[in-house]
Amino acid sequence: MARPFRQQIDEGILDRAAALFARRGFAKTSVQDVADAVGLSKAGLLHHYPSKDALHEAVLAQAETLGKRVLEQVEHLPLGAARDRRAVEVLVDVALAHPGVVALLLAPATQGEPGADASLTDGAGAMALAAFGVDPETTDPERCVRVVGALGALAVLTLAARQADLTLAWRPFVVGTCFDALGHRRPRAPHPSPTQSEA
Repeated sequence: MARPFRQQIDEGILDRAAALFARRGFAKTSVQDVADAVGLSKAGLLHHYPSKDALHEAVLAQAETLGKRVLEQVEHLPLGAARDRRAVEVLVDVALAHPGVVALLLAPATQGEPGADASLTDGAGAMALAAFGVDPETTDPERCVRVVGALGALAVLTLAARQADLTLAWRPFVVGTCFDALGHRRPRAPHPSPTQSEA
């Protein structure tokens, strides 16, 4: 029983650290900031992670592990609407459970940091694209844009749902919105107006 409890503590620490790194940046986030956010002393946090660099590496490793979990749940499915829907569902659940990691992955794009493109093609970002069968080098540009748009919507909407404490109420709408962004029509989704242009 001690192992799952330890894992939950570590995941909580890593997610809060990820949120702080996203909001303040790595350089401006101190070990004490993270310790305060998770309710530990600085020494207690350093018992889990011996340095700020080790904590940062663990956050990045956690993001990659989550990306691998998503990919493992969909890679056996053939490309198409069913795989897209399953990938969206799994990603929404991961994002709702790990908002700090989502914020960290979204930060380069929203803060205009150099290397923002790399966050999509490295680590967890690359695995999210692979869940939809996307290789930015070879996939049709429209498909790339739809997938990146769906991932962006997923990140923003899951963070908003967490902020509003409406994760259960919003989940089906987040899934539906992202599925629509991929170009698939949900059952019972209203048809667009003939005067409305669709991207």
